[in-house]
Amino acid sequence: MASEWYDKPGPLRKGEKPDTAGLNDYLTSNLPGWKGLSDIHQFPSGYSNLTYLISSGDQDYVLRRPPYGANVKSGHDMSREFRILSALIAVYPKVPRPVLFCENPEVVGAPFYLMERVRGVILRSQMSVEMYPPPPLMANIATSLAESLAELHRVDYAAAGLSEWGKPEGYVARQVKGWTDRYFKAKTDEVPEIENAARWLAENMPAESAASLIHNDFKYDNVVLNPDNRAEVMAILDWEMATIGDPLMDLGTSLGYWTDPDDPPEILALQLSPTTLPGNPSRSEMAELYAKKSGRDVGQILFYYVYGLFKVAVIVQQIYWRYRMGHTGDTRFANLIHAVRGCGRMASQAIAKQRIDRLF
Repeated sequence: MASEWYDKPGPLRKGEKPDTAGLNDYLTSNLPGWKGLSDIHQFPSGYSNLTYLISSGDQDYVLRRPPYGANVKSGHDMSREFRILSALIAVYPKVPRPVLFCENPEVVGAPFYLMERVRGVILRSQMSVEMYPPPPLMANIATSLAESLAELHRVDYAAAGLSEWGKPEGYVARQVKGWTDRYFKAKTDEVPEIENAARWLAENMPAESAASLIHNDFKYDNVVLNPDNRAEVMAILDWEMATIGDPLMDLGTSLGYWTDPDDPPEILALQLSPTTLPGNPSRSEMAELYAKKSGRDVGQILFYYVYGLFKVAVIVQQIYWRYRMGHTGDTRFANLIHAVRGCGRMASQAIAKQRIDRLF
């Protein structure tokens, strides 16, 4: 396979360069075998935690830190993500190996951790046309994605020592209330459809379906594919929101990110994963794939999908709020309010039509 298809970082974004001298001094003192910082780049995709590739001679590491201007104590706890990886590595092979955690914010401006670099292919919405999988392969990758999510939900989290990392009882209600509260704290514009979705969710909550380890951000651009067999998921990335909770809420989040080719332009513009490429299943078909692989009942998928849309809208709204407040100068964030409105429209149509695809 062409080496240029491996996921690669790019140049550092303006205003997001860490203190390389301080970082090098810290790693020289705390990372055995560190030979000095020889290079640093930034992975360009994603809207949440910042991810860098740092090199020391022929050794590469991935550094993760919170975004500038974020509330580190709420959704960007690096120590929590590092501890989850450290626990999972013993019972689940599809996580990167954690290497080092630094709680001192003075080193790079915030707590951070290092993990191994998993070399492989990540399917992103902005990848080159040459990387597009042929439709039959794309269908196999989608099936593998559904299978990997079902597999993750079967992980023995108790054996990993993660039983205390979540409260499954009342999870659905807490999530609906929590994301509603976050929306209003980050509100900048009037988006009635989002507020209507919040009310509908509060009035239509099902009981918890089960308790499992859930990722909470599971999509194509957070999985690494085997470069020799792109239908195989090698690793799952970005565990910052992982917890113990309802697996169908995890599925709902994934479907919230899943765009179909007939979705409206503002939703397609937000597309973070190439779910519209030929060979991909629709949202309904993806839900059925998961049901087949997991054995779980997805009869109330409408609720979980609307929840996923609402959650995505709130995450995007929080990022937009940071941009409006001047906490980040990343120009990618300037028009995110349109994506928030688009999620509201999608939720309204799904509720009105009582289905999760063919909404327009």
